[in-house]
Amino acid sequence: MFSRLPQLNQIRGFEAAARLGSFKAAAEELNITPTAISHQISNLEDRLGVLLFERKVRSIILTQEGARFAHVAHQALQQISTAIEEISNAQSVLNIATTTSFASMWLVPNLARFYKEHPDIQIEIKTGEELADIKRDRRIDLAIRYGRDDEKNTTAVKLVTEHFAGYATEGYLNSCKHLTDATFIETRWKNKDLPSISWKNWLQTFNADISDPRVCFFDQEDHVVQAALAGQGIALVSSVLAKMALQQGWLKALDNDCSLPGLTYYLLVSPFSENLRKVTLFREWLVKELSEYA
Repeated sequence: MFSRLPQLNQIRGFEAAARLGSFKAAAEELNITPTAISHQISNLEDRLGVLLFERKVRSIILTQEGARFAHVAHQALQQISTAIEEISNAQSVLNIATTTSFASMWLVPNLARFYKEHPDIQIEIKTGEELADIKRDRRIDLAIRYGRDDEKNTTAVKLVTEHFAGYATEGYLNSCKHLTDATFIETRWKNKDLPSISWKNWLQTFNADISDPRVCFFDQEDHVVQAALAGQGIALVSSVLAKMALQQGWLKALDNDCSLPGLTYYLLVSPFSENLRKVTLFREWLVKELSEYA
């Protein structure tokens, strides 16, 4: 019945190249050489008797037959992957892409609760400020992203909208008789598309009479928090990321009633992973955990 089917590695190589639009990218995903991908696809084309790609100087383009086969190959591989995930007794690995600050200041400190409920699932975290392309990269199961609340994305699950306030150690706050004596610490966003949330905005909003405030900048929010924990000043940071430091008594709020509106964390699930048990369980856990911040 299946005697005419090509080798599975040829189908995997073709599906990856079709999805990513590149032999090189497919080779990186499958951890083989571009030459090996090229040979696999050439052998597959010989087996089928049709061209699957038009080879250009700097690109590849699916033929009509290639596009049809790519759709079927993707569905078949997805069904195999889902079935293996469901019946395997091996520990599942869930791959998450998110920002460095969210990973270090919220996700990692809270993962023990997830592992307690689901010890059979292991989390691997990829951090960075560049957005992972979860529609193409099969190595990522889901992404936790950060942006404006009004961003139009019908596939995203809204998690929590933060606010920004000032936080410092109790000792530092006690040492500042007036805000004019303080050093203010804030994040200078690398992503220029994000709106500015700064001490300048805060001081203007709450009518603080400081003509020339001393402001110290870092390009990562977790560095801002670390500077505040070291007693270097008052950090303007997300209420979500500051919560653990507040719960532990490491930081105190400058004024709970004086905060600026922040951005929204939301969840995107890879189309290759959306039906997997590990993804469903983590999504439910994450939504439940962050609902406490609403």
